[in-house]
Amino acid sequence: MDQPDDDLRAQRFADLEPLVAYRLWALRSRVFVLEQEAVYLDLDGRDTEPGTWHLWCADDAGAPVATLRVLDDVAVWRVGRVATDAAHRGRGLAGRLMRGVLERWGSEPVVLDAQVYLRDWYAGFGFVESGPVFEDEDGIPHVPMRREGTTG
Repeated sequence: MDQPDDDLRAQRFADLEPLVAYRLWALRSRVFVLEQEAVYLDLDGRDTEPGTWHLWCADDAGAPVATLRVLDDVAVWRVGRVATDAAHRGRGLAGRLMRGVLERWGSEPVVLDAQVYLRDWYAGFGFVESGPVFEDEDGIPHVPMRREGTTG
């Protein structure tokens, strides 16, 4: 699933070009650290794991403008670090990323920790709440959600 179409890209860490990797993490830092004021170690070591996939949508110049990562948590796939550049919001890019996740991994269980205000958005992709609301280390309310795999 290297490039299923022009706007969605998916690669493992070892296959990322250095400039793309830099731009992915810069985008995440802009959204989470600067906008949401969530001061945490984004580069947690999981980006480089062999089972991790990085998905992103690119602009016309090929620069990432929306991203997420998918972690192989053995029994489930875990979606996280979903971020869209402020100038590109409202264009359905995060939805395109989530559809890409479900196209690739939707036959297996997929989990995520949604910011509470986005739980209905994730529910639109078939995710259901799987535990109580909790606050992360920066006090942002999240809710664990799960989507069971489909059988084909």
